[in-house]
Amino acid sequence: MEEKELVCIVCPRGCRLTITKESNDYIVEGNKCNRGRIYGIKEITNPTRVVTSTVKFKNGLLPRLPVKTNGPIPKRLIKQCVEEIKRIEVDYHVKVGDIIIKDILHTGIDVVSTKTM
Repeated sequence: MEEKELVCIVCPRGCRLTITKESNDYIVEGNKCNRGRIYGIKEITNPTRVVTSTVKFKNGLLPRLPVKTNGPIPKRLIKQCVEEIKRIEVDYHVKVGDIIIKDILHTGIDVVSTKTM
């Protein structure tokens, strides 16, 4: 029987979760809502994160354009994602939400601008 302890980040409560794997099932304890249960299981089986970063911005008032993924990507791909983002240089006007990198690492998730520049 495997056991892992986490702090839930779904809401401000910060419930202390204990996730136990028994056979092919997960038992979550300590959650005060079902979202905590779902988060705990997902964090154990396939953790994901939204990535925030910046890209080079050529010929602008600011040298960097803030960007983020428009959805979570698998945690194991974060380093590769950041490496891809580092290679990008934008030299045109962008608005909030404009796609800077489409379908990063074939995840179905885009990297988008978080600032109009």
